[in-house]
Amino acid sequence: MSYTGPGFEPPQPRRSRRGPLTVALAALVPGALLGWAVYAAVGGSGDDEAAGTPTASASASPRTSSAAPSGSAGDGKPTGSSTAEPSAAAGTLEGKVVVIDPGHNPTNFEHTAEINRQVDIGTNRKECDTTGTSTNDGDAEAEFTLDVAHRMRTLLEKQGATVKLTQDEDRPFGPCVDERARIGNKAGADAVVSIHADGSGTGNRGFHVILPGAVDAGGADTRAIVGPSADLGARIAGDFVRVTGSAPSNYIGGGTGLVTRKDLGGLNLSTVPKVFIECGNMRDSKDAALLTSGAWRQKAAQGISDGIVSFLRG
Repeated sequence: MSYTGPGFEPPQPRRSRRGPLTVALAALVPGALLGWAVYAAVGGSGDDEAAGTPTASASASPRTSSAAPSGSAGDGKPTGSSTAEPSAAAGTLEGKVVVIDPGHNPTNFEHTAEINRQVDIGTNRKECDTTGTSTNDGDAEAEFTLDVAHRMRTLLEKQGATVKLTQDEDRPFGPCVDERARIGNKAGADAVVSIHADGSGTGNRGFHVILPGAVDAGGADTRAIVGPSADLGARIAGDFVRVTGSAPSNYIGGGTGLVTRKDLGGLNLSTVPKVFIECGNMRDSKDAALLTSGAWRQKAAQGISDGIVSFLRG
């Protein structure tokens, strides 16, 4: 998700936050980032070699295989199967509903009039959707998000969860950001995660998880989901570090890998716990090498899924 592309406002300047959310996260963030601290201490870099480099585990969960899923050959093409078992402790998620929101749509660029239509996000109005970003070699964010979503669906369904996607390349564009939120709400989802990759400047690296801020405006009221969403986001950040070896963003979030925003319709209009994850920066060559690797995508899917599983069992 590029902050420089159409329809995306730059993130609000980071400012000191005090209050209930700070207290709620205080116990979560150190544990969430412990995996990165251990990894860095043993010499991990998060560079493009990470797709084949084992990471130091910061929990009792068994480590996952880094092999690409069957049929992938590390080429980053979507796949519906996986050879890696979820690294969270075994147990059923029967009755739990997870909605995965693959950011953008591979054919949005063919429907500019439709995706530029303004929709109400509670605090203001924004474009229905955007095309997303891409690597310098033209690998599209929308293809990345769909591939990771497919891999996550396989992992989570093996745990017994009911998994729904907001789009599966089954529609010409979108859905719009307000409809994406409604899909999760209507499903009564126990957790919703929107998958993205950033389009920031060269040298800006790492992942960050975007949490909903407290919004009560127009048709948006996130106050009931701020706490559980913060819990979900912190768990995903911790497991993403542990499984992928990637570092938290070096350009946003103050090294925590967590950012709070109030300008995203997909979060503002959600009534169920929801976060976004920017898995890396497509415009940086080292991050791009990871984001286009089938093996690393499987690790990303595993890390995000493990965080969701931890939240649902929490």
